[in-house]
Amino acid sequence: MTGDESTDPTLPDPEDPGLGWLDASGEHADIVLSTRVRLARNLQGHPFGPRAGEGDRVAVLDRVRSVLPRIPSLVHSDITELGSESPRTRRLLLERRLASRELVGEHGKTPGKGSALIVGVRRPVSVMVNEEDHLRLQTLFSGLRVHEAWHILDTLDEELGHQVPYAFHPEFGFLTSCPTNVGSGLRASVLLHLPALVLTKEIGKVLQGLTQVGLTFRGLYGEGSEVVGNFFQLSNQTTLGKSEEELVDHLDRIVRQVIEYETRARKVLLRDAASVTEDKIWRAYGLLRYARSLSFEELMNLLSGVRLGASLKLLSGLRVYPLNKIMIFTQSAHLEEAAGRELSPSESDAHRAAYVRRILASEGAVSPDESGSDGPSSSEPSG
Repeated sequence: MTGDESTDPTLPDPEDPGLGWLDASGEHADIVLSTRVRLARNLQGHPFGPRAGEGDRVAVLDRVRSVLPRIPSLVHSDITELGSESPRTRRLLLERRLASRELVGEHGKTPGKGSALIVGVRRPVSVMVNEEDHLRLQTLFSGLRVHEAWHILDTLDEELGHQVPYAFHPEFGFLTSCPTNVGSGLRASVLLHLPALVLTKEIGKVLQGLTQVGLTFRGLYGEGSEVVGNFFQLSNQTTLGKSEEELVDHLDRIVRQVIEYETRARKVLLRDAASVTEDKIWRAYGLLRYARSLSFEELMNLLSGVRLGASLKLLSGLRVYPLNKIMIFTQSAHLEEAAGRELSPSESDAHRAAYVRRILASEGAVSPDESGSDGPSSSEPSG
């Protein structure tokens, strides 16, 4: 392949299980890419963490598999045993944010027996089996939907807890491999796009304030990942001593404050640096629209400007949904899956650029002056 539009990777079916979080629905979807809630659970009678042997891991998976028909949230689900899958398939699950690095095998290491991912077909839930804990129940939504995500996952937790005995201590709560998860076992996170706070140099103050209220921030792929494309994943730091509802309420309240800070910063950019901001956005769009080679990091940095332009209506006709798809389907495993073969770094860069050109061409973004408008009717970002 040469990277021309005629050889663009085809887009996987957007109805694939686990990909509904890309649809740009939900509150503040132009700023909030996704909301995730995760629960760590272990089963009684089996060692967990590093003490769990292969026999224990297989027994845990077999037990969970046997009760799936009695779990309404997972009656219709796909089970992928990671140890028998190709490295590319495992990377696909990681790139789609359905599985963690530890589950798919870090540094190319093949996962051991019992490592599996269960993905709900009819409900936006999934279960990582034999990651750090026996079970990691999770749900992933588009936009800011912390309470909705929690209620969906709480239902799954109750359904599964009726069928398998969780390791629970009356004083400490749910027992987990890592002491920081003991108690509720809950980790809720929201992935936000905060370019205006970065451009106005306010991001450091905001992030410092998060640590003072019990939250932490990470990159696109959670713990151990770097911030790229001005995306910050905010999550709760503690799980002991507070109920799940308290943790969820606290995260939702703080995230809404951060969104307000970002919205104000966007107004400042439009008020004090409108021409510079618009030029930056259109330069980013032009590079993405016509580039013949793009690294993923370069793509994400440029895409940040384009996403900001779409939200501020400086790129009329450009929707958030295709921008979300670009983030996922231009990663290396997705490009190789579409090409049907392994790609060298330079080939990946060419395929990535070709895919982006095709998507942006289909969107047909125009500037306010080209569309007959004098510019954004207000400084409010669009939803």
